[in-house]
Amino acid sequence: MEIKDPFWGLFSSVNNKCLTIYKEWCRVKVSKEFHRIGCNSVHYPIRKEEVFMMKELKPIKEGKVREIYDNGDSLIIVATDRISAFDVILKNEVKDKGAILTQMSKFWFDMTQDILPNHMISVDVKDMPEFFQQEKFDGNSMMCRKLEMLPIECIVRGYITGSGWASYQKTGKVCGIELPEGLKESDKLPEPIYTPSTKAEIGDHDENISYEQSIAHLEKYFPGKGAEYAEKLRDYTIALYKKCADYALSKGIIIADTKFEFGLDENGNIVLGDEMLTPDSSRFWPADGYEAGHGQPSFDKQFARDWLKANDGNHDWTLPQEIVDKTIEKYLQAYEMLTGKPLA
Repeated sequence: MEIKDPFWGLFSSVNNKCLTIYKEWCRVKVSKEFHRIGCNSVHYPIRKEEVFMMKELKPIKEGKVREIYDNGDSLIIVATDRISAFDVILKNEVKDKGAILTQMSKFWFDMTQDILPNHMISVDVKDMPEFFQQEKFDGNSMMCRKLEMLPIECIVRGYITGSGWASYQKTGKVCGIELPEGLKESDKLPEPIYTPSTKAEIGDHDENISYEQSIAHLEKYFPGKGAEYAEKLRDYTIALYKKCADYALSKGIIIADTKFEFGLDENGNIVLGDEMLTPDSSRFWPADGYEAGHGQPSFDKQFARDWLKANDGNHDWTLPQEIVDKTIEKYLQAYEMLTGKPLA
């Protein structure tokens, strides 16, 4: 390792947590040491007034697909290429999936700022700590405001499909909501319905609850605010869905259902968080050829869901490569149709 720097003593004593660099304009190439703490070898220009703390950063929380890093007064959310179905993380990775999720969320966040604020600050890694200025984080990372997340997954259904269709066939209801008689699979509902669920820990299953149960659930965490928050979550969820579903339909995509998550900012205001209208959180159908009465082809991970259901008991949560390839092809197609541009 070549270090052309009189202060190499500072580097030689570095531990695996951080290194502090002081120097007037210099270019330092640190290969093994920087790689060991999580940063690729770089040429590093530094002003004498600046102190850089290069940390080996580890996620403070890992979900089924996302990793969350603490960045002081903000968070950095990295969408990995993992894929989940039926609340299980599959063993495959789907190349470029994380970038599609992040960039699609950015697209919708920008579009819906008139309804309510969201947590996005930037998706440019140049705005993030040096650790994230690596190829593996470029495009799939989002710096976000810190929120106190509300413990509800806000699901909205515009069409009857999936678990909603199964429930309707048995009871004529979806999550306790009475629906008209005679609906067929994939029918458009007279109005979108709000069907919240609890937010389960990784490995557990989310639990569908009624609107009234969502009030009680929120009240446990926020005494005196349960009814207010439940009403706002429902109204924001429906408003977001209606605006985005209308736009998507104009681009040839039906958003059958989706979910949102919300949190509170430092002033107690409700802010849209997590991801938004991605193929992971939504069912996207092609409008061309849509016909109720059966399942629909999709632009999302329904490909994976369908294969797992058809091969129930004959898999170890590993998808064939053909299904992986078809899945990412659909993700890319949806992104390009909705945004009007290819993935950068």
